[in-house]
Amino acid sequence: MRHLSKIIFASLSLFAGGAWAQGSADYGSGLKLPLNQEGNKYVRFIFWNQFWAQSIDNNPGTVINGEESRTTMDFGARRMRLLAYAQISPRYLILVHAGINNQSFSSGGASGTSGTGGYGLGKKPQLFFHDVWNEYAIIPTVNAATQKKNDFNLYLGAGLHYWNGISRMTSASTLNFLMVDAPIFNWPTIENSDQFARQFGLYAKGGYKKLHYQFHLNKPFVTSQTPKDKGQTAVDNNGDPKAALGGYVDYQFLDQESQLLPYRVGTYLGTKKVFNIGAGFYHNTDGTKSSDLNSITRSHDINLFGADVFADIPLGPKEKNMALTAYGVYYNFNFGPNYLRTTGILNPGAFPSSGYTGSDKVLEGAGNSRVLLGTGSIYYAQAGFLLPKFKGNKLRIQPIASVAYKDFEALKEAGAYWDAGANVFLDGHHAKLTAQYSSRPLYDPASAKIKDRKGEMIVQLQVYL
Repeated sequence: MRHLSKIIFASLSLFAGGAWAQGSADYGSGLKLPLNQEGNKYVRFIFWNQFWAQSIDNNPGTVINGEESRTTMDFGARRMRLLAYAQISPRYLILVHAGINNQSFSSGGASGTSGTGGYGLGKKPQLFFHDVWNEYAIIPTVNAATQKKNDFNLYLGAGLHYWNGISRMTSASTLNFLMVDAPIFNWPTIENSDQFARQFGLYAKGGYKKLHYQFHLNKPFVTSQTPKDKGQTAVDNNGDPKAALGGYVDYQFLDQESQLLPYRVGTYLGTKKVFNIGAGFYHNTDGTKSSDLNSITRSHDINLFGADVFADIPLGPKEKNMALTAYGVYYNFNFGPNYLRTTGILNPGAFPSSGYTGSDKVLEGAGNSRVLLGTGSIYYAQAGFLLPKFKGNKLRIQPIASVAYKDFEALKEAGAYWDAGANVFLDGHHAKLTAQYSSRPLYDPASAKIKDRKGEMIVQLQVYL
């Protein structure tokens, strides 16, 4: 890949010149403003940026700004976010989370931006809210009178929230991924019937001893795709959306994880000893529509299920601080007959306005687009090993790898997607560099079988405070 050396050199230069210059002290409780002497009333702020350098082997027929492109190099903002939450009483919590995502040289700009000029392609993205919710403790974790932990606790909340069902990764934190990013199919309704993996609704969360739970009753956002005549293929069209029910429950055998916020940790880097098993679901009546052979439109329920296991185990001598992180999940998705969805993260490519008709055309479309999810099954696993500490500094290295096996009703052949790379930690997740190569299969649109493979290299610099 001819852009790879340029990307690695530029990214390492940025890494050395910026991250090392910070001289960051231990993070502690972070940017936290106490409102009383006891410290149980406070406001906390979190800021983070994730910048990507990419070298992409584009899918056949890709055109960028009117020019055919087989390989694309890009620098882009994967995430630029800010989050604040306030605990003004042991009973009340309010949270606000805003930011932008996926701004590249040619996409991600504000609504309606195009052409050349101040609002040209990709420029001036629109800041929006990711989360806004209020929460009330019915039965708090700690008894206010005795200061002892309650065996059972219950919290209720409402708003645009992230207390999702299905799996651990459906409520994943974006601050501490093991891989460079989530596989995205862990958010199966993302940007269709939700707002960046969030919906408006009510949630209940809590636990009983080592059993933790979260459930929601939401109103999905409207979807309005038109079913293809006689296509017998479900598309996202929910009419007047029915309520969506979902939940996730996990049993935490070893160290107990915080449930103050929904954002599930990807890797603890040996600071906790965790082993959890969990399962979850999402149901939305009449969430999709299809047109049958007689051109009759039919509605279909969305039924999604997940079961997973997560382990983060310190290994070897304590002074070496080695650790193994592993996660595995099985998803069973039913969106209706032959439902299929494709996407590409920070995708720079498009087809010409007349469409691409070459013999090497693939089902996925242009750029780095891939088959994301569909009616069928996904098996996904990821693992990383934190290598021993270096003497005298905080530099840590963690080789990482993942694989997804997707078997969908609309395709005649299952596909394997894999990623491999490494995290380089300067100061834990607060300052890290990740390099990852990803390989994706490409499907023939006529036979629905694999005809080719393409890859992309991503180098990410993350800082969060």
